[in-house]
Amino acid sequence: MKKTGAQIFVESLKMEGVDTIFCYPGGATLNITDALHHAHEIKQIVARHEQGAVHASDGYARASGKVGVSLVTSGPGATNTVTGIATACMDSIPLVIFSCQVNTMLIGNDAFQEADIVGITRPCTKHSYLVKDVKDITRIIKEAFYIARSGRPGPVLVDIPKDVSASLWEFKYPDKIAIRSYQPTYIGHPGQIKRAMKLIASSKKPVLYTGGGIISSGAAAELAKFAETLSIPVTNTLMGLGGFPGNHPLFLGMLGMHGTYAANMAITHSDVIITIGARFDDRATGKVDEFAPHAKIIHVDIDPTSISKNIKVDIPIVGDSKNVLKRMVDIIEEDKEDFKDYPAAISEWIHQIKKWQKEYPLTYVKNDTLKPQYVVERIYELTKGKAIIATEVGQNQMWTAQFYKFLKPRSILTSGGLGTMGFGFPAAIGAQVAFPKMLVIDIAGDGSIQMNIQELATAVQFKLPVKVVILNNRFLGMVRQWQELFYEKRYAWTHMDHAPDFVKLAEAYGAVGYRIEREAEVDNILKEAFNNNRPTIVDARVNPEEGVYPMVPAGASLKEMLLV
Repeated sequence: MKKTGAQIFVESLKMEGVDTIFCYPGGATLNITDALHHAHEIKQIVARHEQGAVHASDGYARASGKVGVSLVTSGPGATNTVTGIATACMDSIPLVIFSCQVNTMLIGNDAFQEADIVGITRPCTKHSYLVKDVKDITRIIKEAFYIARSGRPGPVLVDIPKDVSASLWEFKYPDKIAIRSYQPTYIGHPGQIKRAMKLIASSKKPVLYTGGGIISSGAAAELAKFAETLSIPVTNTLMGLGGFPGNHPLFLGMLGMHGTYAANMAITHSDVIITIGARFDDRATGKVDEFAPHAKIIHVDIDPTSISKNIKVDIPIVGDSKNVLKRMVDIIEEDKEDFKDYPAAISEWIHQIKKWQKEYPLTYVKNDTLKPQYVVERIYELTKGKAIIATEVGQNQMWTAQFYKFLKPRSILTSGGLGTMGFGFPAAIGAQVAFPKMLVIDIAGDGSIQMNIQELATAVQFKLPVKVVILNNRFLGMVRQWQELFYEKRYAWTHMDHAPDFVKLAEAYGAVGYRIEREAEVDNILKEAFNNNRPTIVDARVNPEEGVYPMVPAGASLKEMLLV
C-alpha cells in the first residue's frame, strides 16, 4: 500500500527512534503537520518562534545525547532557524532540521515564502539536502540522522517541497547506510598513541585540557580513570564542563578568558598538554603566539580538520576520545616501567598548582548589594549538582561556569562557540521535555532572556516547569564591562533602562514570578521556586556594575590576567 510523502516522513522518524519534535507550522508544512497529528508516539512541542524550536531541539540533544529534531515551514520559517543551526554547528550538537519548501516547480521563481535554505545554511551544517523525489525521502532521512550523530556531531538540514510530501510511494526504510565519502575515524593510530604515552611518561608538568568531545563521546569515566591513575590535573573548556567532576581534587576549573588563575598558569607553565576533544578556540588560548610556550602538545580529536588549525601540535591523534583514552589507560598497565615514578614524578608540579589555587581562588567582594556570584553559589548549594543548568550568554554564563560545580556530563547547556543570546531558555525547555522529572534551571541575564521570552508560552502550554533565574543588573553586562575597562565607562547602548517587570510578565503568561532584592531572601525564594511544579521566573536584582573576574583581555596571553 502506498503512502504519501508526509506519511513516509513520519514513519521514517519512528524508525529513527524519534520521540519528540519541536516545530512551528505554516502553509508548506500542512501535509506533514496533518500526518503528525495522527502520530501519537511522537511528542509535538509547538514553539512560539522557529529559532526557539531549534534551540529547544538543541537543548534536548545536549541533555539526552539523542538527535534533536525540528520542523518548520518555508521562507521566513526556514530562515528563522539559521541562528539555532549555527549555534549547534559551532558546538557540535546533533540535530536534524526539517524545513518545508514551496512546490518543486516553483523553486527558483521567487514564489511566496520561498527561500534557498539549503544554500543559506550550507556554511553552518554538516550537510544539507533538498528532497526532489518522494522515492528519496527514506534514504535521505536515514543518511541525515547518521551524519548528524556520527563522527564530530552536528546539524543536518533536510528541505522537503510541499508536492513531494503529497506524492505517493511505498514505504521501505533502509536497513543500513553507507556514504563512501564520509568515513569518520574512531580508532586512534596505535603508533601515535604510543608516542603520546612516552611523552607523558617523561613529563614533569603535565595538564589535561579537555573539551566538549569528552561529553559527545561519553568519555567522562575514561577521562577520570586516566587522570586519577597518573594524578594529572584537569582543566575544561566551557563546553567541557561536567566532563570531569567540578568538585574533584584534580580539577583546576575552566581555562581561558574567564578561567581560573590556576588553570591558566598551569597551561602557561606546563611541559606537556594532553588536549582531548577541544579545538583551541580563541577564548581558551588567549594570544596564540604565547600559548603554552614551554609545552609539547598532544591533541586527540575525531575531526582531523581541528588538529593544528589554531595551535600547532606535536602529536596529533585522530580518533574518538573514549576509544583513545581507553587505549591510553591500557598502555599505563602494559608499560608499568615507563610510569613507575608516577605520580611522585609530578609531586612538585601538583604542589605548585595547589599553591596557585590557594593564593588566587575564585572570589568576589561582598557588600550590601546582592552579588550575582552569591546567587549562583546558592543555586549550586541548593541543588548539589542534581539539576540541568542552562545559561544565556554574557556575564550570567561566565558566573555560572565559575561558581556552579558541574559534577557530571550533560548537566550544562550553553552556547559556547557562537555565543547566542536567547539560547538558554528554549534549550532548558528542550531539556525539560527530555527529562520531565528533573529540575531544569536557566540562569539568565535581563538582556538575553528577552531574546526568546515568548517561549514562556510554550513552557506554560506544555506544562514544563522550567525555572529561570534572571541575574538582573539592568545592563547588557558583558559589553558594559568591556566599556568600563576599555572605553572609559561610555555605556553606549548597554543600559537597559526600560526592561519589563519580569514578575508581572511571568504572571501575564500564566507562569509564576518572584523577585529577590536582598541576600537574606535568596534561599527561601529559590527553594519555593524550585519546589513548585510550574514554569517560574525569579528576578534577582543584582549589583549593576559587578564584573566577571579573572579576565584575560582580548589579544593578551593567559598569564596577563586581570584579577579584580
